Amino acid sequence: MPDVLPDRARVVVVGGGVIGTSVAYHLAHAGWRDVVLLERDRLTSGTTWHAAGLMVTFGSMSETSTRMRQYTRDLYSRLEAETGQSTGFAPVGFIEVATDPDRLEEYRRVAAFNRYLGVDVHEISPAQVQELFPPARTDDVLAGFYVAQDGRANPVDITMALAKGARQLGVRIVEGVAATGFTVRTGSAGREVTGVRTTAGPVECDVVVNCAGMWARQLGALAGVSVPLQAAEHYYLITDQIPDLPPNLPVLEDPSSYTYIRPETGGLMVGLFEGVSAPWKVEGIPPDFSFGQITPDWDRLGPYVEQALRRVPVTLDTGVRTFFCGPESFTPDLAPLVGEAPELKGYFVAAGLNSIGILTGGGIGRAVAHWIIEGTPDVDVTGIHVDRLHPWQANPAYLRERTTETLGSVYRCHYPGRQFRTARGAKRSALHDRLAAAGAAFRDVSGWESPQWYAVPDAGDANLATSVPDPPELTWGRPGWFGNWAAEHRAARENVIVMDMSFMATFVVTGRDAGRRLERLSANRVDGEPGRVTYTQWLNAAGGIEADLTVTKLDDDRFWVVASDTAHRHVETLLRRGTGDAHAFACDVTSAYAQLNVQGPRSRELVQQLTSADLSDAALPYRGAREINLGFARVLCVRITYVGELGYELYVPVEQAVHVYDQIVAAGAAVGLRHAGLQALGSLRLEKAYRDYGHDLDNTDSVLEAGLGFAVALDKPGGFVGRDAVAALRAAGPLRRRLVQVRVDDPEPLLQHGEVLRRDGVPMGYLRSASYGFTIGGAVGLALVDPDAAGPGPLGDGEPVSQAWLDNGTWDVEIGAARYPATVALRPLYDPKNERVRG
Repeated sequence: MPDVLPDRARVVVVGGGVIGTSVAYHLAHAGWRDVVLLERDRLTSGTTWHAAGLMVTFGSMSETSTRMRQYTRDLYSRLEAETGQSTGFAPVGFIEVATDPDRLEEYRRVAAFNRYLGVDVHEISPAQVQELFPPARTDDVLAGFYVAQDGRANPVDITMALAKGARQLGVRIVEGVAATGFTVRTGSAGREVTGVRTTAGPVECDVVVNCAGMWARQLGALAGVSVPLQAAEHYYLITDQIPDLPPNLPVLEDPSSYTYIRPETGGLMVGLFEGVSAPWKVEGIPPDFSFGQITPDWDRLGPYVEQALRRVPVTLDTGVRTFFCGPESFTPDLAPLVGEAPELKGYFVAAGLNSIGILTGGGIGRAVAHWIIEGTPDVDVTGIHVDRLHPWQANPAYLRERTTETLGSVYRCHYPGRQFRTARGAKRSALHDRLAAAGAAFRDVSGWESPQWYAVPDAGDANLATSVPDPPELTWGRPGWFGNWAAEHRAARENVIVMDMSFMATFVVTGRDAGRRLERLSANRVDGEPGRVTYTQWLNAAGGIEADLTVTKLDDDRFWVVASDTAHRHVETLLRRGTGDAHAFACDVTSAYAQLNVQGPRSRELVQQLTSADLSDAALPYRGAREINLGFARVLCVRITYVGELGYELYVPVEQAVHVYDQIVAAGAAVGLRHAGLQALGSLRLEKAYRDYGHDLDNTDSVLEAGLGFAVALDKPGGFVGRDAVAALRAAGPLRRRLVQVRVDDPEPLLQHGEVLRRDGVPMGYLRSASYGFTIGGAVGLALVDPDAAGPGPLGDGEPVSQAWLDNGTWDVEIGAARYPATVALRPLYDPKNERVRG
């Protein structure tokens, strides 16, 4: 008999697939047992029942995802002992094959990163691939990457085991009851969920978790919550029985053939991630679609199937028992949607798993449960937080077009800088046409079209690209526009550049309590004299960094807050909930202003030509801000830099942006002005060791370990969110974890990110972000050095990470199949005394 639906629960989980049952299970294990899980039909009836059941820890360049995979594999291996219900987990092994040099380079990089995190992956020869998987054709294989402990599991059994474990701890799982809406109240922190409406009556609750899979977008809409995901057709076939087929063959994955292959009831399952996919039911998934299938499109899939079957030639002469097509949901950027929704406090999302729901299900459930209970996540969620995407990305037209590309991107070679090419042009700055005419090669930046680099017409220099390739050039080596990038970088260091940064998130905060509220949010002092910009972090109660931004005080009751594009909605939510019922009001003005950056040693000379305002050091010092006239426009001019030179951020009303740009370009001709793109911004800021939230910094990092203690005012009256945690860490003594700058001493190799950093042969961390330092003569990046992660050894247990400790070691970086000597420093290798930025 099904459980009776209660009138109230602490948490209501909606969705009875692997993710929903995992969240409920982990909440109960953590002591929150007043939990109800609602399933509109029966457990697993959505996507889980037809999942392929791969359990693979290899393949991700995200520490969060890899840790989740490892936890999930361990959970599946022990659940039967706890619950008496098998998960079907079989550690038969996993092989990823590389059939071209670029795939080989990618997997060597992934393997090194994964090994650092504890994945026991080995590069094996084609002959060893053949020995482990005899039916496979290996004549074109360059190498395989083998994890003996990985394998496969049964998705239905996993879900039933998680459900049984949750029930044993008191969770009520109610099948045959659908959520039909939500109840909400509006308080000082904004909208807050108070309950769930269902087909069996209402349930009051404090927290809702949307684990509705491909229905999550529709369920979110009932609460005014944007959940941008879309179902796509997903195919696999199961062959007839194959004589003498070993039953415990490993899982074989061959992305170049769009396929994974594993044994299935005497035959083989051949799964597909075709290059061009088909969205399904963009208008909405039918509410009664359960254990459902889609009529296969053989004409579209035929060529992909043929290519996949050629990897195991015996299948070409074997009958097909099942040709299956079922829907799976995918997100616009191919990352999960996890966390508390910005629109509604207490409403969490755990959906959009992009075909990795089974292999990360345990880790997702554990992380979401911890987040709900403790109020903050204990893993880096900057790349998976639901608030990174915007409501317009849930538009049907956008999802219809983008989804054709997302499923196939799972198996594409993940070149550095690879961009989605569908659903582009959604957001363009007022200067887009001008920048295109100047030779901009655009990339997608949170939906904005922003220049990555510039072609130079009639350059007369063989090292400079004079046109933008279409499609964009993808390589692990130096691209054809490497010279253009170098020229833009050097122009910033030696002369002057102009850069469109209109994608940056910009807010005006006003009201008599604005300064007091911003002081509470900010680790640094921000409510000082008007006309000053302050670099600061916003922290959570545990001391982790929630945002990295600037706050400019324009007047006693008016402040200007600027954050990165990826933190846009996150910062907006912190502002809205942080002001509460105070007389303070935050307004998003991102679309009202263009941000033009003029940077470089001749930047003052250029801008001064265009204004009657005094830009001298005395009138506008470093980190000063004032409104100036520029041509016919009134512009907020902030003297600050993200490239490490004298420079200015100009905030221009969008209707005057073209006029101001034209003035700058015209006057710049006399001083050698050059356009610069995001590629140069990355290399310039990394030479100066400037941090980038979501790459070098995340929500688990302390400001002290990140080297940002200078931006913390522990003694300011009233304190700030996270102050006690920061004070405790400082009181604990010298730090054992530090963010450091890394330069490869050999000028030839390139860094991307994820490369393992070693001291005296012992892994100490990995590159969180990287670029090329044209001024300092080699690839450069930032890494978090953590001696304790390497375990006990000859490094001196308890010794703090100081510059002396760094200098006393021999450092190298693993790039692909080679290791290169490196220089490691706590202070920037470029302009460590900040003389350049002060002009």
